[in-house]
Amino acid sequence: MQIRVQNSNQTVIFQLNDSSAAKTLYDQLPLSLKVENYGSNEKIFYPPNRLNTINTPSAAGPAGTLAYFEPWGNVVMYYRRFGAYPGLYELGHAISGSESIENLRGEIKIDKLTK
Repeated sequence: MQIRVQNSNQTVIFQLNDSSAAKTLYDQLPLSLKVENYGSNEKIFYPPNRLNTINTPSAAGPAGTLAYFEPWGNVVMYYRRFGAYPGLYELGHAISGSESIENLRGEIKIDKLTK
């Protein structure tokens, strides 16, 4: 499962893992949402429905990781390295455009990529 996150100037392609949470996000696409800055290493957005985290691995690691923060119900796109945190689950990794995550602003479109 691959998804594209883009605004008018930036595009990031993520390869999702096979987790329940990733599948729940994928099933909600396409979406148009506002992306927000949070902290000094991440961008976040809120999908309309919470993700199912059963059998979803915890997240920690490199820039380009896509994760879900269950307590707040937001999806996180990391543009810098990050550490583990309770309730943070891995959804996948950027396979193209990870350098663009930091520059995403305003309205973003998230859609499925089909082969």
